[in-house]
Amino acid sequence: MNGVPRQWWLVVGSLAGMLLVGTATVMTDEYGVPLLIAWAAATAQAAALALSLRRPRIATVVQLAAVAVFALAQEGAHGIWPFQPPVMLTLVAHVGLVGLRWPWREAVVIWWASGLFGILLSMVDPRGRTIEVADTALITYATNSVMVLFGTIAWRQRLAVRRELAQARRDVALEQSQRALVEERNRIARELHDVVAHGMSVIHMQATSAAYRIPDIDPESREEFGRIAAGTRTTLREMRALLALLRDEGADGELRPMPDLRSLGDLAESARRGGVPVSLDVDAEPRDDTVGRAAYRIVQESLSNVIRHAPGAATHVRVAVEGEELVVEVVNGPPATLPRLMEEPARARHGLVGMHERARLAGGVVRTGARPDGGYRVVARLPLTAEPVASTADDGHV
Repeated sequence: MNGVPRQWWLVVGSLAGMLLVGTATVMTDEYGVPLLIAWAAATAQAAALALSLRRPRIATVVQLAAVAVFALAQEGAHGIWPFQPPVMLTLVAHVGLVGLRWPWREAVVIWWASGLFGILLSMVDPRGRTIEVADTALITYATNSVMVLFGTIAWRQRLAVRRELAQARRDVALEQSQRALVEERNRIARELHDVVAHGMSVIHMQATSAAYRIPDIDPESREEFGRIAAGTRTTLREMRALLALLRDEGADGELRPMPDLRSLGDLAESARRGGVPVSLDVDAEPRDDTVGRAAYRIVQESLSNVIRHAPGAATHVRVAVEGEELVVEVVNGPPATLPRLMEEPARARHGLVGMHERARLAGGVVRTGARPDGGYRVVARLPLTAEPVASTADDGHV
């Protein structure tokens, strides 16, 4: 409600309603104020309480006008004057609300103005009542209102300090999490450089020098070693780009050349050299965006899984546009030979997790499952136009 929480309106409205009825009744029965005047002035005081949540200065003018009406309408000087108890209670509540809702300077000015107004009112009373009659009311109001004022200001400052401390704790926690993330990125980069990159470098060196180390090597083997060396160099280049991305938190990986749908032919040829007969059917325009790169990586991981778990299996790769989606399908038959264990069984599903994650980042889904003939099928659906959204991975059969 225009920046004021709903609970404020509820509490202040309830308080204003109770004070309205109580003030009108007491001022009529105990101080001789005509019922119509008492009801109108009490209504003005109650309305000023609610108005103070949005317009404190205007609310204060309305509040003091109602106080003046009560003071001037009171017959004689019996009781407390010019701040009768119910009127004083409402005015103190007004000062407290301003102290809770507005800056302390605003609250102090309004409190000072209300005290000054009471003094002036007692000095210019047309009924001839003197300021000595008003001493009790003025002192009582000043004492109670200043206690309420400073209490509300202290409470407001306490809440502000607590909010600042909470924000400081959130900032510290965020900084610590970012530091932990950077340390983890650096640790992964070190492991990749010291272990994986070193191993790839050794493979490249062995493949490159094989033609010179092995006597009487046949041309076909020499060519195969050359292809191994070339593939290793490509992998090392990609790994260096990955290491740079991990080391530099602000690096933009998207600026680096990344494989996409245009590279599927080379990927299929590489799998064929690995002993997997791959047929490729691409019916989609080349894409170098997130969708294109995700499609390439899904095909890459699927072919890698065929090489590891179903060597020699006939494999068909289909990439096509269906409606507003890019559909990637990789289907392989049963293995032609018994697969050789290339990694620990506990690590075998990391590739599937990676495929699901790439599809999710592109706003799509991946479904994987075994086929009745002993083969395997991977189907990814990636939206071409929609914004990337979170999706749930599905490992069920398709």
